[in-house]
Amino acid sequence: MAKNKTDHRKIEFSLPQPSPSELRGRQSVRATFKLTERAIEALSVCAVHLGIKQKSLFDHLIDDIRSLESIAERVNSQQFSQLSRVQKTYVLSRRTLMCLDKTSRQSSAPRDALVEYSIQRLMPVIRKEAMRHRERKALLEKIQDHLAYGEEILENSRGVLGEEDPVTLRLSGAVAACRNAYENIRSFVKKGEGIEQFVE
Repeated sequence: MAKNKTDHRKIEFSLPQPSPSELRGRQSVRATFKLTERAIEALSVCAVHLGIKQKSLFDHLIDDIRSLESIAERVNSQQFSQLSRVQKTYVLSRRTLMCLDKTSRQSSAPRDALVEYSIQRLMPVIRKEAMRHRERKALLEKIQDHLAYGEEILENSRGVLGEEDPVTLRLSGAVAACRNAYENIRSFVKKGEGIEQFVE
């Protein structure tokens, strides 16, 4: 008796299909903006601390058409033009760039201003992360003290019990693990030093 075999290649799903324009909207493009150094640093710091690519942050901030339109209504072009700004090139999706250009045209707000003030939406998140960074630094000092105390006990064990004693060997492994954890945490904290400028 022949077994019923299902040909999975013939199974069809009735799901919406992506259009070519939607797929093209996901393409990465480069765009140059003139932004304040604080906005540039804020975007960079937020990306580092949250582990998110700057492109993803751009897409999240600027692809939100309602927020972008709300920002456009409040832009003072003359005041914005007086800010000290530098050129910076970013990678973002084609759809995000189109959304930005469309809002800029319809509202007569400078594209750079829309980006500048969109980045300011990150400030509450950055300030919260800056406070967490302070706590990490305080904990790092305690871990350093703990490591120093562990190394002191290990040296004492070597002197009293010897290098090959089972207790000394286990202590050595524990101290090595603590040292490794400390170095990893220290590296992470060091990488995040840039966020300290945003602590109020």
